[in-house]
Amino acid sequence: MTSDLSLFALILNASLVVQLVLLVLVVASVISWTMILDRARVLGRARKLADRFEERFWSGGDLGALYKELSQDEKGGQGLAVIFRAGFKEFVRLRKVEDTDMPSVLQGAERSMRVALSREMDRLETNLAFLATVGSTSPYIGLFGTVWGIMQSFHALGNVEQATLALVAPGISEALVATAIGLFAAIPAVIAYNRYSNQVERLNNRYEEFAEEFATLLQRQGRG
Repeated sequence: MTSDLSLFALILNASLVVQLVLLVLVVASVISWTMILDRARVLGRARKLADRFEERFWSGGDLGALYKELSQDEKGGQGLAVIFRAGFKEFVRLRKVEDTDMPSVLQGAERSMRVALSREMDRLETNLAFLATVGSTSPYIGLFGTVWGIMQSFHALGNVEQATLALVAPGISEALVATAIGLFAAIPAVIAYNRYSNQVERLNNRYEEFAEEFATLLQRQGRG
C-alpha cells in the first residue's frame, strides 16, 4: 500500500493544527506580496517625482512661480515638492510678520520642512514593519507546525505493535510542509524589506540634503 505524498494530499491529510498554521502562513504570504508590489510602485514613483522636481527646481526659475505652480498641481504634493512647499510657505508667511528677524524666519521654514519630511518618510515606510514581521516570524510559525505534526506522528506509533518508516513517513512529510511554506512566506518578505529599507534610506538622505540646500538658498534670499 502506497501513500499519496503530493503537496495537496499532504495538506488535506494534515492535522487541524498544522492546517491552521498553513492557513496563517498562506494569508501572510498573500498580504506580504500585496505590500511588496505596492511598495515597489510607491518607491518607484517617489524616485521619479524627486528626479522631476530637482530638474525643475535647479533650472534657475523663480521660486515664487514654482510654489504657485505646485500649489495648483495636485500631483505635486509628494516627496521633495511637499517639502519645498512647506518651507517656502512658512518662509513667506513669517517674513510678512512684523518684528520677526531673519534667523527666526529661517528656523520656522526649517521646522516646517522637517515636519513635512517626517510625514513623507512615514508614508514611504508604510507596511515595511509588516514585511519585517513576516520575514522574522514565518519560519518559527512553520517550525511550530512541523514540531506539532511530528509529535502527532510519534504519538501515533504508540498505538501500533511494529513501527515502520512507511507508517510515519506521511505524517512527517505533512509536518515538514509547514516549514517549507514558512520559508516560502519569509524569504520574499525579508528580501523585499531589505531592498525597500535601503531605498527608503536613500530617499531620506536625498530629502534631507535638499532641505539643507533649500534652507541655505532661503538664507541667501533673505539677505538679498
